[in-house]
Amino acid sequence: MKFPAPVSIQWIAELIDATVIGTKDASATGINEIHKVEPGDLVFVDHPKYYDKCIQSAASFIIINKETDVPAGKALLVVAEPFEAYLKIVNHFRPFVAATKMISDTAAIGVGTVVMPGAFIGHEVVIGDNCIIHPNVTIGDYTVIGNNVIIQAGTVIGSDAFYYNTKKNREVWYKKMQSCGRVVIEDDVEIGAGCTIDRGVSHDTVIGRGTKFDNQVHIGHDSVIGKNCLFAAQVGVAGAVDIKEGVVLWGQVGVSKTLTIGENAVVLAQSGVPSSLQGGKTYFGYPAEDASYKRRELVWIKRIPEMWEKLMKNK
Repeated sequence: MKFPAPVSIQWIAELIDATVIGTKDASATGINEIHKVEPGDLVFVDHPKYYDKCIQSAASFIIINKETDVPAGKALLVVAEPFEAYLKIVNHFRPFVAATKMISDTAAIGVGTVVMPGAFIGHEVVIGDNCIIHPNVTIGDYTVIGNNVIIQAGTVIGSDAFYYNTKKNREVWYKKMQSCGRVVIEDDVEIGAGCTIDRGVSHDTVIGRGTKFDNQVHIGHDSVIGKNCLFAAQVGVAGAVDIKEGVVLWGQVGVSKTLTIGENAVVLAQSGVPSSLQGGKTYFGYPAEDASYKRRELVWIKRIPEMWEKLMKNK
């Protein structure tokens, strides 16, 4: 999430009651989670396992629960509960505002766009020209939709991220990490019926220009789907995934979190993707591997009973 204008670190420190170590006269431009941080961002960390990763990341300012060394040009904001400090910042800059009508007065809808009965459009939504929003579509706050986009009935865009702060030393182990990111849908995208696209935790979930989704596709928080991709029904993509241009995922493909699928890769139906894949190849199975290799493997598996029988006869 970008702030409306740069905010001084001293002001942020006062807001969250933090001690500043390092650079004290700089300004933060936004707050982000570790997978998406950029220079000028705030990030939080509350576990020693991730201290170094956060401090050495692109983030300029680290909300942390321990004093430690900090690189030149960066600052630590030391607080007892970094996660609670994160929530306080999010709630200040992007507080929950309840809807009072089906289409918010703050929504901007372009020329020639059709919004059918039963569709909900939240606060600060921007929809371009010549779009069709079918019945019972839900478009959450701060979503940005380009031109010539079609969204079929029952789809939900901009639902909260499935993302939790986990600690086993408290009564409620999983505490919701409040989402303050957006969904950005570029021009000429078509989204099928009953799809769900989560907004970013603190960055953007992006659907690239010309991409087409079948029904019941799910896209997790902060994932970036490239241009001209094609996803068949019941594809599920986890959070912070980077899918490059021209990728095809056939029915019921499952993609794990924080990985990359290269340009023009094709993943065949019911495959599982637990790690990054190179572009320009066709994949199948779990774990997804080169489809030609996987087919040969299946042939050999089918021959195991025959081979076992021969082996037993030759004992």
